[in-house]
Amino acid sequence: MVPILRMLLGPWWAAQLLTGAKSFLDNPLIGSPRLNRRGLHSCRVRLARAMAERRRAGLAAAVDPIDLSAFKRDGFVMKRDFLPPEAFAALRDQLRAWAGPAREMVQGDTVTRRYAVDPAMVREVPAIRAFLRDSRWRSLARYIASFDIEPLLYVQSILSRRHDAAPDPQTHVHADTFHPSMKAWLFLEDVDAEDGPLTYVAGSHRLTPERLAWEHRRSLTVREEGDYLSARGSFRIEAKGLAELGLPEPTTFAVPANTLVVADTFGFHARAGTSRPSTRVELFAYSRRNPFLPVSGLDIWSLPGIAPRRVPLLWLTHDIYRRWIGQPWAKVGRKRPADD
Repeated sequence: MVPILRMLLGPWWAAQLLTGAKSFLDNPLIGSPRLNRRGLHSCRVRLARAMAERRRAGLAAAVDPIDLSAFKRDGFVMKRDFLPPEAFAALRDQLRAWAGPAREMVQGDTVTRRYAVDPAMVREVPAIRAFLRDSRWRSLARYIASFDIEPLLYVQSILSRRHDAAPDPQTHVHADTFHPSMKAWLFLEDVDAEDGPLTYVAGSHRLTPERLAWEHRRSLTVREEGDYLSARGSFRIEAKGLAELGLPEPTTFAVPANTLVVADTFGFHARAGTSRPSTRVELFAYSRRNPFLPVSGLDIWSLPGIAPRRVPLLWLTHDIYRRWIGQPWAKVGRKRPADD
């Protein structure tokens, strides 16, 4: 890069240090071994964690104490038989019969298909309101995310082993980013061990001295390791590395339908591999905001009338500016979630 361009971009790169920017490739300050030897990455990890815990303290009162205890121990909360049986049966039946405008992304041999849970979808699948209005889900999602904002919500299908290609990169155990964030799954069908279930390393959400030292070491070498997704800020870890951090083997969520899992994806997790073609259908949500914000709320995108339309607006923005910001989610027309 020419010196004048580096000089012009310098303030932008510096400003990103106080955001959720995580790529060691796109920002030379974040990816600088010299700065990271002096503790830049470690400082961002520690500060983001401290601010998340402060925000969570203000959101904890709305969460069941049993769920709080489970989360602090494991980094996730699992709740079986989450919706009342009649409400869940109505939701599953309506989604089985429904077809909507889908988007798909291909990673390795796996296709991820998503549908926006927007006003049009809610009108056609009214049973989903039981989930949207559930105070247990709403408070738990906000607490784990550490932000009092509406999560992005999708109907999601995972179609594994659908073509001859490299393995799905999401089967490699990883953390999503350097700070606490939230993902959630309400499984709409029984999940078998061969359906590529979610896995999560219990306790890996905690910022122990061992984890912080590991984060520091990775920040010094990740650009040269040849692991593109790690270099983009989603650190991968091997089984040996988990053992060295004193962590157990991943928990596998081969669970019955109507099971809800809400997790902090600073913790290590992955999609389990499968030896056969399989389809997993679920409600999927995530919430990730600038980790250095001092307040948990004040989010314009969570206002009524705006929040339910965020996913279509996000997709549209990427469609318009795909040349500069990319668009991995391709339109594939109207499909049912379980369609091959």
